Amino acid sequence: MSTLPATFSFDTFDVEDSVGYLLSRAKTMLSKSIDDSLSKLGITHAQGSVFMMLALGKCSTAAELARDLFTDAAAMKRMLDRMEAKGFLTRVADSHDRRLFKLELTATGKVLAQQLPAIYAEVLCVGFTGFSNEEIGFLKSLLRKLLANRAILETHQFN
Repeated sequence: MSTLPATFSFDTFDVEDSVGYLLSRAKTMLSKSIDDSLSKLGITHAQGSVFMMLALGKCSTAAELARDLFTDAAAMKRMLDRMEAKGFLTRVADSHDRRLFKLELTATGKVLAQQLPAIYAEVLCVGFTGFSNEEIGFLKSLLRKLLANRAILETHQFN
């Protein structure tokens, strides 16, 4: 039995006004717009996320990418295989652990990755039309607070 407060109730549930639905719709809307913008580069939003994580040095292995991007390992491997076949990245054996492969962007991958921030920024600027800087800051604060609950969600026993 959960000891967490019952913040959400389904007694008067309206799917179109639920937090989960609204978050999902907003993410889908932005992802679709980014997909459309990245299509001219021949990549998808999911691949763009991999480019960004590698370019920023946030992740360097397939396992780290899968964990950070909430993707299963098999799907991540298939995506990395496609990106490697296109010449965007390479797998390099780790010097400390030969079972582990580090991912590195190729010169072509680095050039492509440099184009992504401007594309993402343009999509976000259009998507957040009408939002003040204060509203965007508050939204980011709330989303960080939600993401901080990741460990709780991963260990919570749901009914």
